[in-house]
Amino acid sequence: MIDFEAARVKMVENQIRTTDVTAHSVLQAFLTVQRENFVPAKSKSLAYIDKDVEICPGRFLMEASPLAKLLQLAAITKSDTVLEVGTGSGYISALLSLLAKSVVSIESDEALAEQAIANLAGAHNVTVVTGDMEKGVANQGPYDVIFIAGSIEDVPAELSAQLKDGGRLVAVLGYGNAAQATLFVKEQGALSKSAHFNASIKPLPGFRRAKDFVF
Repeated sequence: MIDFEAARVKMVENQIRTTDVTAHSVLQAFLTVQRENFVPAKSKSLAYIDKDVEICPGRFLMEASPLAKLLQLAAITKSDTVLEVGTGSGYISALLSLLAKSVVSIESDEALAEQAIANLAGAHNVTVVTGDMEKGVANQGPYDVIFIAGSIEDVPAELSAQLKDGGRLVAVLGYGNAAQATLFVKEQGALSKSAHFNASIKPLPGFRRAKDFVF
């Protein structure tokens, strides 16, 4: 029988703290949320390994270390309203619920969205919406923070438009080992961006840049 509580502590101590994550709120969120409840039953024994865990074909629960670094980069506070793009099984939503005032999370896969809603039954400040992830959830914005839970090539203008002035958007741009965790900040209607660290995470479906037409 796996001691999941002990595994959670080891994850924080050995995978997260050792990669320069020092934000107390982020560390406490990872210690609190039961990661094993957000993976399929057959994968519960793998919930705390330092790798991505597949939750359904083509979709993954992000490895803890890069996820923690991305959440720390977002600098979320209890006064923030957050839009999460890519709900998956709801694990990141659960973490965000402990960091933010409220969370709106959008997922394109209806089955995953239903699973996330069930998994998040106790998180009363999270709303899960099914729809096109590239379009966000404009009618519940604007948001203090937008967190994109997978790698993408570009941030769609429709998403960045839902960010409040002074708000932050965190995304991993690119694919593979060259992908970079990027922080966007909106100031007087304009977005500035800065790259912070390499982060090889799984891509989010539906965000690949359209290929240029070739004659």
